[in-house]
Parts: sequence; C-alpha cells; structure tokens
Amino acid sequence: MEKHIPDIVIHRLPIYLRALELMARAGHDITSSQELGQRLGISSAQIRKDLSHFGEFGKQGTGYDVDFLRQQLRQILHVDRVWDMALVGAGDLGRALAHYKGFENRGFRIAAIFDVDPRKVGKPLAGIPVEHTSRIPELLPARGIRIGIIAVPAEAAQSVADLLIEGRVQALLNYAPIRLSVPDEVLVEYIDPVIALQSMTYYLGARQGSGQNRSQAEPAGHSR
Repeated sequence: MEKHIPDIVIHRLPIYLRALELMARAGHDITSSQELGQRLGISSAQIRKDLSHFGEFGKQGTGYDVDFLRQQLRQILHVDRVWDMALVGAGDLGRALAHYKGFENRGFRIAAIFDVDPRKVGKPLAGIPVEHTSRIPELLPARGIRIGIIAVPAEAAQSVADLLIEGRVQALLNYAPIRLSVPDEVLVEYIDPVIALQSMTYYLGARQGSGQNRSQAEPAGHSR
C-alpha cells in the first residue's frame, strides 16, 4: 500500500531543495535542520518530520550532507530529469515565461508554444515556433508532453484546459484568474499575483486604519 504524504509536506520539499541549491552554490558541504529552519522560517522539528516521511538523510550530531540531501530531494520530486512543458498564450505573460531562464536548471523546459493569434502563429518565440492552439490535441501526445502552462485571458482558460487535457496533459499551471473544471486525475496549480497582493493590502490597510479614523483614511474629495 502506497504511503500517503500530506500535500503540505510535498509543497515544502521544493522550498528545502531551493535552500540546499543556494547553499551548495555558496560552497556549504554540511547543514542541519536548525540552519535550514533559520533560513526558511520553519521549525527544525518540522523539517526533520517532513524529511522522515522519505527516509533518514542525516546523522545525529553530524547533520545533513548538502549535496546528498539535494540529490535525494531531486529524486523524490522527480526533477532529476527534465520535464517538457507546453505553454499556451504568447502574449506579454507568455513571452516572459518563454524567456525565463529559471526553468531548465530546476527540471523543466518549455518545448511547445501555442496561440490563436495569426500574427504570432508560425513565428519563433524564444527559439520555438508558435503553433495554433487548435493543434494541441494532435501535437502533445506525439511529443510526450504532460505539463501545460495556461497564460491566456480568463475567458479562454477553460477551453485551453480542455484542449490540453484532450492532448493527454496531466498537470496544469494556471496563470488565468479563474478556477478550472478538470477531471480528478488532472493536477492543477493556480498562480494569481493579484490575490497575493490583495491579501497583503488587507494587512497594510489594517495597519493604516489602526492609526487613523475613517475620514482620515478616505481619499480627498470622497463623499457618500
């Protein structure tokens, strides 16, 4: 029977891996759960508990070998290989993602780009020819691409997701500000910077409001 690992643990593993990658580049050979915890703002006990789901990686009094633990986490996360991805949307966001240099050294590569704009189809973006979105179900299975990135307006996101799923994609990274309807077996991660910003402005506004009354906090000229 396969051991169930809590999702929150899986989501912390890339954070540990990123810290270890930075430490390795800085020449650190050994670390500890205490040092990792101080870097990440996570308790050392939590780090040890998370890692214990996958085995024993350190020794009492010695700590963790940075390179060994880094390689183990890469294997656990299956990023000890390169995953090809399909990017849908060649607008401003899509162009930024296509040119982003941080994917390949972390196990990912944009291998196909799609758009519906005839002015973009057939032209290269970051060295990759842009294909028409309608060709997704045809091209992706032949190329073995299992991850899709959705960088289109909200009103087009669901239809794009449907095409990607038809093309046998099993994981979606969605930048569109909309929840998608997908089969249970399809993984979806949502990235919406506006939601993160709105969460922060709640606290910023609360701080401002604690030192001002309502009329002081309202912009000049505001009336009801």
